[in-house]
Amino acid sequence: MIQTKGLTKDFGAVHAVRGITLAIEPGELVAVLGPNGAGKTTTMRMLTTLIAPTSGSAEVAGHDVVRSPGEVRRRIGYVGQGNGAGHQHRVADELHSQAAIYGLSRADARTRVGSLVEALDLGDLVKRKVSELSGGQRRRLDVAMGLVHAPGLLFLDEPSTGLAPQNRANLWEHILRMRAEHDMTIVLTTHYLDEADSMAERVVIVDQGEVIADDTASSLKSKLAGDRVAFSTGSPSDLAAIVSQLPGSSEVEATDGEVRARVADGPVAVAEVLRAAFEKGIAAGSAQTFRPTLDDVFLSLTGRSLREENAK
Repeated sequence: MIQTKGLTKDFGAVHAVRGITLAIEPGELVAVLGPNGAGKTTTMRMLTTLIAPTSGSAEVAGHDVVRSPGEVRRRIGYVGQGNGAGHQHRVADELHSQAAIYGLSRADARTRVGSLVEALDLGDLVKRKVSELSGGQRRRLDVAMGLVHAPGLLFLDEPSTGLAPQNRANLWEHILRMRAEHDMTIVLTTHYLDEADSMAERVVIVDQGEVIADDTASSLKSKLAGDRVAFSTGSPSDLAAIVSQLPGSSEVEATDGEVRARVADGPVAVAEVLRAAFEKGIAAGSAQTFRPTLDDVFLSLTGRSLREENAK
């Protein structure tokens, strides 16, 4: 569905994208993560034909983004970071206008708009102006506009940023249902790591305009981050010596009454440490295991926190 090779974009002396190579198969849901300024949105804008690449190549839905931008646009839906509807227009008018732009007949537009209005819970809003909608309602309208021509590929650029948790969950419920019904491929950027972790089948991490990781969330966390464990103890230095002997242990820290470390398998490590501590007569109190996050993966790859970078 998407094939890029060495895709770059320069803005004067600024190298926003430095050689993105990707292959995304039909039906996948792929999350692209990275700090602000990493090149995520610039890459999305190249793939959706809004800006031209400086070098490299990209085929989207079977067509080259430079040579056949019109063919690409006919086959994709795009929900950008800003709201796409005119504030003084009615919801129904925006949807029907979008359908007309894509060449749907009036009869087909009525059928398609009616289906989207029901699926995205916009029925009570069709006669209201866009300016009268809440943030969550506007984002659902943006998604409906991106889907009105039934594209096989949907780009979502930070679709839930700024929404309350309940509105985020509601929006994603609608998106995932539409995906299941129409077998869509979805590529999204998001600052919410939990969204990528729980919903994406693949996670692509971009930093400084380059892909630095590409795998499933679980595989990235297992290979690049590992579990964290914490033990309370009256003999932190002795217990830390045991933890340090575990295969694959790292970042072992002994503080007043506690030992923390990163290990390959948290539950196994806890059992081994407690058994060894008992055999050596070392007092160990509570033991906790913390599963890694995608922020831990980014920290492992770059030495920086993705959450902190995005907050900046």
